[in-house]
Amino acid sequence: MEHTKKIYTIKGMHCASCVLMIEKSLKKIDGVVEANVNLANEKATITFDRNKVDDNKIMSTVSSAGYEAMVQEETMSADEHREHMVKDLGKLKWEVVVSLVLGGLILWGSFPGLMDTAPAILRNFWLQLIIATPVQFWFGRQFYKSAIRAIAHGNANMDVLVVIGTTVAYIYSIFVIIFPEYVKAIGVEAMPYFDVSSLIIGLILLGRFLESRAKLGTSEAIKKLLQLQAKSARVIRDGIEVDVPIEAVVIGDLIRVKPGEKIPVDGIIMEGESWVDESMITGESMPVTKKKNDSVVGATINKNGAFIFRAEKIGSETMLARIVKMVQEAQGSKAPIQRLADQVSSYFVPIVIVLAIVTFGVWYIWGPAPTLSYALLNAIAVLIIACPCAMGLATPTAIMVGTGKGAENGILIKDAESLEIAHKVDAVIFDKTGTLTVGKPEVTDVKFVEGYDEKAILRIAASLEVNSEHPLAESIVNQAKRLNIGIQAVVGFRAIPGLGVEGVIGDTKYSIGSRKLSENNGIDLGDLKHSIDSLEDSAKTVMILGSEDGVIGLIAVADVIKDSAVAGVEVLKQMGIEVIMLTGDNKKTANAIAAKLNIGRVLAEVLPDEKEAEVKRVQSENKIVAMIGDGINDAPALAQADVGIAMGSGTDVAIEAADITLVNKNLRSIASAISLSRQTMKTIRLNLFWAFGYNIILIPVAMGALYPFFGLLLNPIFASAAMALSSVSVVSNSLLLKRKKII
Repeated sequence: MEHTKKIYTIKGMHCASCVLMIEKSLKKIDGVVEANVNLANEKATITFDRNKVDDNKIMSTVSSAGYEAMVQEETMSADEHREHMVKDLGKLKWEVVVSLVLGGLILWGSFPGLMDTAPAILRNFWLQLIIATPVQFWFGRQFYKSAIRAIAHGNANMDVLVVIGTTVAYIYSIFVIIFPEYVKAIGVEAMPYFDVSSLIIGLILLGRFLESRAKLGTSEAIKKLLQLQAKSARVIRDGIEVDVPIEAVVIGDLIRVKPGEKIPVDGIIMEGESWVDESMITGESMPVTKKKNDSVVGATINKNGAFIFRAEKIGSETMLARIVKMVQEAQGSKAPIQRLADQVSSYFVPIVIVLAIVTFGVWYIWGPAPTLSYALLNAIAVLIIACPCAMGLATPTAIMVGTGKGAENGILIKDAESLEIAHKVDAVIFDKTGTLTVGKPEVTDVKFVEGYDEKAILRIAASLEVNSEHPLAESIVNQAKRLNIGIQAVVGFRAIPGLGVEGVIGDTKYSIGSRKLSENNGIDLGDLKHSIDSLEDSAKTVMILGSEDGVIGLIAVADVIKDSAVAGVEVLKQMGIEVIMLTGDNKKTANAIAAKLNIGRVLAEVLPDEKEAEVKRVQSENKIVAMIGDGINDAPALAQADVGIAMGSGTDVAIEAADITLVNKNLRSIASAISLSRQTMKTIRLNLFWAFGYNIILIPVAMGALYPFFGLLLNPIFASAAMALSSVSVVSNSLLLKRKKII
């Protein structure tokens, strides 16, 4: 079975009930594995069997549910993306202004006290009907379309509440002006409520306008990422440089990049060197030096040198495209905490309709005169105030901002569930090699006897080791190259398995290797024995360089601890998180490295296939575990952990290997990811508190709970304004996450 995950744009959603309706319809399709619909960004992320389902099937299913689906354009530019959203916003703004102006004119001509200041023509009820009709059925057409489709599918959404409330007010008002005598006969003032029906529609449209404008801010991260892409590339073809659109670049093209220019696509430098600003991808502010054979990432900025590189990844395969896709999928996913809001929303609208009917009955039977007016207005207020929009927006808006903020800081979060779980982490397990350490042995110490110096020792050692294939030999040769130390000719080279190498340089026979090799050659370690013991106690591998006259020098090699490791571990401990180091090294070496990092718990001598079991053991201590590894070799352990975090950089980042991928090399980013999760969850909880609290408090008020004590009732017009503001407040609170500083 071949699964495909695609993102679709959904039009026509207004509340959590819409989301549930679309998800329910999609999940009924044979071949759809998963469907997550996001109200905040109007996207659906769908995983399906492409042998059974295609785009047409999905779009027709969404259409039959009463909404519109379009395939998300992966190649959509930043300008096109924003232009599309701004166009819809401009249209909505026009509808808001006209509907509110018309509703305001009706209010001026019909509201007690205020109507005395209005021109006689505005006090004419028939004119009010003429003005209210286009507001009700033209500007409010979207509510009717959505409500009719929802009811046709046996569902009820927020638009059903709006349509029932405003239509009742509109029809009652028509009845009043056609049969005023009948209304007066039952003791009710013949006063229409066209102002109520019109202004409710205008204010709800205003709320959606403000909500949409605020939601533009939640998608700011995607906008920024899309804007990073270069528009063109300077390609060398047949020896001639030519500027071509970015879409025309093909794999294997040679591309020249001058100082100050954006690197168009991912590739490998073939000629030249420079400093490259990778901050837009990694979040690290310091430029990185790049030379021949180094990889470069598209959308990063070349600072001061010129170079030619070969295109290796283009289009949707580039690092930027993969990051954009990952952020979009994360923003469209659902956190477990959202299930509560979804569950409540599924029952919410029917309950509200029942409450509105109860309210009407109570006020009509036991309310004061005119009972019909009180019953009608209070029932409408209940219908309008109980919009579940805020509940539907509470979680996804915060997730959108949180994942976007993470991407801006080089923290790629695969889905909302990972973001939520991360805030509970109380134990972090680091795989040592390549995570806490560089993962590449380097020369750390060079010691020598009288008559020699560091360069002389490295020259002899590198001349011998250049013929060896051992990783430690490579570290010595690389150190000699860094210091521009020349290599001498070696005669009679011989590798001694497990011990070292030997050969003749000039007229002298030299050997370099382990302590045992020196002992086999009868070389006395002399005064250097203490230095050897001291270096080995510091978790370093010591290679002894000797000649026929005895030991002439020592070269210590170690996998160097990353610059950010000490600070990264310390900040996690300050957050109250237990830090554990996992390694295949022997206990002596492991403890020495752990001591340098101030890590108290070490899991040493762990074989690669035992890492998963060690993670399980820590989890059995009732701990929520985050496993930090390279994302490939540690895949089983990363999958077993509650949160798997892959360390990566450049085009080698293993995006698919973990729940969270850290594009930069800074270990403080682990604490940043956990801190971001904590701040996001705090925002979600506050959003849900306000969303639920708003309904719990104001529905009873709309029903008239305060009337017996204070004589207060909630006018439907104010109810619609409060409903609109509740949604805006939730989105605005989510946007505050942007200003939060993560560690």
